[in-house]
Amino acid sequence: MSDAPDEEKLEQLRQQKMEQLQEQAESGQGEGSKEAAQQQADAQKQALLRQHLTDDARKRLNTVKMSKPQFGQQVEQQVIALARSGRMQGKIDDDKMKQLLKELKPDSKSFDIKRR
Repeated sequence: MSDAPDEEKLEQLRQQKMEQLQEQAESGQGEGSKEAAQQQADAQKQALLRQHLTDDARKRLNTVKMSKPQFGQQVEQQVIALARSGRMQGKIDDDKMKQLLKELKPDSKSFDIKRR
């Protein structure tokens, strides 16, 4: 007679464990889909940049991103915004990229050092 309550407890534990595993699997899929969406967005962004920037301009942008990641992201977003709004005629070449970088560059603080 003591076997029946033990089996009920065992079955209850199994059920709880299955529910936990299902919840973990569902949460894992949510993270996977977020990652896939992020990769897709990055791929679209790169395709848009490839379409609207010349090779030299893309190299310059990558160089900026390596040295100043936040500023590079800002420039990328600006180029994408220009492309999506339709205000861009043709591709951005290296000279136009230099001009855009100068416009977007935060004001550098200069120090006047006077020697006596």
